[in-house]
Amino acid sequence: MNKEALFYQSIGNQTVQCVLCPHQCVLQDGKAGICRVRHNEKGVLITDVYGFVSAIHFDPIEKKPLYHFYPGSIILSIGSYGCNFRCQFCQNYTISQSAVEPVLVKTNLTPQQIIEKALSNPANIGIAFTYNEPTVWIEYMLDIARLAKGAGLKTVMVSNGFINEEPLNALLECIDAFSIDIKAFTEDFYRKVTFSRLEPVKETLKRISRSGRHLELVNLLVPGENDLEHDFVAMVKWVAAELGKDTVFHISRYFPTYKMTAEATQTAVIKRFQLLAKEELSYVYTGNMPGESNDTFCEKCKNLLITRNYYETALSGLTSEGRCRLCGNLFLKKT
Repeated sequence: MNKEALFYQSIGNQTVQCVLCPHQCVLQDGKAGICRVRHNEKGVLITDVYGFVSAIHFDPIEKKPLYHFYPGSIILSIGSYGCNFRCQFCQNYTISQSAVEPVLVKTNLTPQQIIEKALSNPANIGIAFTYNEPTVWIEYMLDIARLAKGAGLKTVMVSNGFINEEPLNALLECIDAFSIDIKAFTEDFYRKVTFSRLEPVKETLKRISRSGRHLELVNLLVPGENDLEHDFVAMVKWVAAELGKDTVFHISRYFPTYKMTAEATQTAVIKRFQLLAKEELSYVYTGNMPGESNDTFCEKCKNLLITRNYYETALSGLTSEGRCRLCGNLFLKKT
């Protein structure tokens, strides 16, 4: 349903400026922002996607991907429509690069109905906002997340990190864990491939890290676009210095989709970049590479803590308190 949006200001003559993300879209009456799902209606910014769900599933939490946040759990995952990026390789472009209006079949669920769905599965730990960029439906996400906290459910946001400080602060009050895509480490890539900017994403990552919320990063390695070794090394060095060497880092294999036709990333390249990342970071995993080992070992004593076979996870090396069974090192900090 249509609802007045948060995070905007009137600038006169029925013109508004959205201040949700760094695009800072200035919209005249009847115009929509870059995200396609927030529009100006006679001087009032309207969110077009409140309550509209494009997908809802119980997923392994590793699919987000989150490997160090309640590993082996399942989580109710929901998505809507729209995105403030224009990634040429988007895997979910049918919902992320779409406005609501052309969609013929719409599932409309209230925040309370989402909570009831989440609680219907006793094994479920919470709710993940994912599939498309949740920032552009922040009003719906905040209402669900606040109810979730009251119901004892964990909350996860899977995002590109392109968001302004005020709305991010609102999310930090009710989101427990973040999986953030860091698309590359050059402004040129962000401008050319995503039609956005890198620097605001770096600021988001620093704020999440300082907040103490759980944070994991994902980098999709695209041949010929963001696969220069010196840029990648600069990125992981920045992550280690600014966010901490224990920051979980996922390197994902690209496959051609949407508007990008380059051949899939070679597995040997993914493995080489994983070794480069491990020189700076303690926990580096690969994605979109079925059959590859993504086990977790204790940083202190190298004991095998978590075994992963695709999305099957065994926590044989951990105590119920999240400590290594051999040396007692605290690995999982449960929130």
